Amino acid sequence: MGHYDTFTLVPALIIALAAKSKDSKNAAIAELEQGLVHLEEAASTKLSKGKALFGGENLGYMDIALGPFLVWIGIMEKLNGVKLLNETNTPSLLRWADSFFSHAVVKTIFPEAEKLIEFAMKLIPVLGDRPELRLLLGISD
Repeated sequence: MGHYDTFTLVPALIIALAAKSKDSKNAAIAELEQGLVHLEEAASTKLSKGKALFGGENLGYMDIALGPFLVWIGIMEKLNGVKLLNETNTPSLLRWADSFFSHAVVKTIFPEAEKLIEFAMKLIPVLGDRPELRLLLGISD
């Protein structure tokens, strides 16, 4: 995968959440980790100007586009016992995520993490039982 953005990382995220085999999950998690490092490069350039959010002090388009993706990254991290957003590999994204999820508007929109995990736990078996969905989403195991 040469070009990383949320559109190419979403399939890896879905596989990391829904694949049955540990090998498939691990490969998808490695791909996500690599992609987040590339996003970190972009984030560190934009956020290095001392702003907490891509939109400055207020939410901008990039904040709104990236936020829901990182919600699912967090769910995947909890379900798989990994930590992809960290101070070593993605310090700017980690600080951005803290700022984003602390924003008053975001707090009113996103459900609590535990509720999202409950939803994910209901969604994952549906993917497992529907071969056409697995095929469409690129889950081969």
